[in-house]
Amino acid sequence: MTRMLSAHHRRLARRKRAAIITAATELFLERGYDGTSLARIAEAAGVSKSTLFKQFPTKAALFEAIVAESWQRDADDAAARPPTGDLRAGLTAIGHRYADLVGRPGMAALFRIVIAELPRFPELGRMQFQLGKLPYFTSVQQYLEAEHEAGNAEVPDTESAANQFLGMIANYVLWPRMLLTDWNPAASDIDNAVEEAVRTMLARYARARRPDPKPEG
Repeated sequence: MTRMLSAHHRRLARRKRAAIITAATELFLERGYDGTSLARIAEAAGVSKSTLFKQFPTKAALFEAIVAESWQRDADDAAARPPTGDLRAGLTAIGHRYADLVGRPGMAALFRIVIAELPRFPELGRMQFQLGKLPYFTSVQQYLEAEHEAGNAEVPDTESAANQFLGMIANYVLWPRMLLTDWNPAASDIDNAVEEAVRTMLARYARARRPDPKPEG
């Protein structure tokens, strides 16, 4: 019975946490970071102030959780890098995963909050970079390093290569959404953007295969 109650309490705590994060994101976008109080977030989330303060004692701690969860929502899939040995397949998997991540409306909303509040709250930008983009970027860089070390690719500057690859995808999937409220490319167009990014990477970094030796005779 105690174990069942504990499991119930954990599920309830997770639901309340999700409600708090959803309400906070919407209010930050509507009223701005500075114009949103923790008390207003608690009211919108349908939880008591003590429940909110227990999980997030400060507004900065709540925003930190929003950033971390936004970038790590697909962590079960993204944490494990593709195996080395097939550069095209690995880049394609990473590319689609990244397009799915940055293409979510919630990601665009998060960037809008950070950009709008950056002059007054530069720490929000640091959170977005250090807790979100940097760990994701590092995982891609490490994959390219593994392919390079395995001899499957020639990537002397993996930092630059990872920037190029993710940038090509974000430039089509994410950044137009920041300015165009009706930007909603079809799945086939996103697939094509990822495929073109992969082709560009292969053309630049794939190790050229040596021709099979000619048979003697």
